[in-house]
Amino acid sequence: MKPCFPRPLVVLALALVLAVATMAMAIPAHAQSDQSDKIKIGYLTTLSGPAGIIGEQMQNAVRLALDHKNHQLGGIPAEVIFADDQFKPDVARQAVTRLLKRDRVDIMAGIIWSNVLLAVEKQITDSGRLLLGSNAGPSQLAGAGCNQNFFSLSWQNDQNAEAMGAYMESIGIDGVYLMAPNYQAGKDMLAGFKRHFSGEIVAEVYTQLGQNDFQAEFSALRAKAPEAVFIFQPGGMGINFVKQWHQGGMDQVTDLYSVFTVDAISLPALRDSALGTRATLTWSPDLDNSINKKFVADYKARHGAYPSFYAAQAYDTMLALDYAIVGAIAETGGVATADLRAVLGRGNIPTTRGVLAMNSNHFPIQNVYLREVVLDGDGVATTKIIDTVFADHADHYVGGCALP
Repeated sequence: MKPCFPRPLVVLALALVLAVATMAMAIPAHAQSDQSDKIKIGYLTTLSGPAGIIGEQMQNAVRLALDHKNHQLGGIPAEVIFADDQFKPDVARQAVTRLLKRDRVDIMAGIIWSNVLLAVEKQITDSGRLLLGSNAGPSQLAGAGCNQNFFSLSWQNDQNAEAMGAYMESIGIDGVYLMAPNYQAGKDMLAGFKRHFSGEIVAEVYTQLGQNDFQAEFSALRAKAPEAVFIFQPGGMGINFVKQWHQGGMDQVTDLYSVFTVDAISLPALRDSALGTRATLTWSPDLDNSINKKFVADYKARHGAYPSFYAAQAYDTMLALDYAIVGAIAETGGVATADLRAVLGRGNIPTTRGVLAMNSNHFPIQNVYLREVVLDGDGVATTKIIDTVFADHADHYVGGCALP
């Protein structure tokens, strides 16, 4: 006797079969998974060394997103394969080769560092796969080097620093001492700041990527005694910078402003020394929307601490992929790369930042907020939004992108 299923279950089963079957169209045949009943995502991040704390948060957020989606994306069973780039472009290229050829992933995502992204972007996009960036946003990929298969689910590097430049201009600061690591993101950040700050640039200093001791820079800074200092020092660099800043009494010399330096990664180490610090960013844990509230609450419940913006953007990357697959199946019955591109390119992507608009160069158009470090009701240091510096802010380089 044949089993008898209620009609709604039959319809659901047929829909899932159709969705799974059309996954074969998602990317070129050489890249299809051996197991055709699921989608495989290669997620490249940094999981070792001092910067591993960032990658761990991103990994946590990806796993949380999968749990929230019942380990399906667009109704299709999903597997994420994590790879460690070790903060090194050459290691990243090797990891991508393994993900593409050995693991035969369908889509690539992740990447913290701009130099790593620039090292692997062409390798991935030339294979026909989509690459969804969860953090790095170098200027090259926003302008003339934009690619139809690359989408940023974070920001273009300059955007947050542009907002800080505009804010510092608005409060009447006349002279600023600039400092950032000597790699693409550092150069982009300072370029963005200068684009919206018309006062004097007292000095523009580039430190070593991964530097942990800033005493020599502080000595030079003391000699200049500028009105204010603006820095970009992400991850462990920021923790060391701010600790040494306070230990050296630099607060008595000048005022410190930053982007990507004082956040949920560094706050547990900095604690009360960071209170009152202001920075600009496109996300904050207190953003008042249902997706963000659930993400922050569930992340805190699982990991006992606030998520960082790195985690939020990793979570958003998985939401975007889910959204793209659902939309592609609804519109075309398939999930070819072109179908996914079309859905993502139209924007309206549900994220922790609200509904995210996408520009023609595949970088977001979004708000940039001024955030201040405060204590929450439990006495834990976090950030809260105190102003919106830019609303619906597009990046500077979109005019150089030839994508339609």
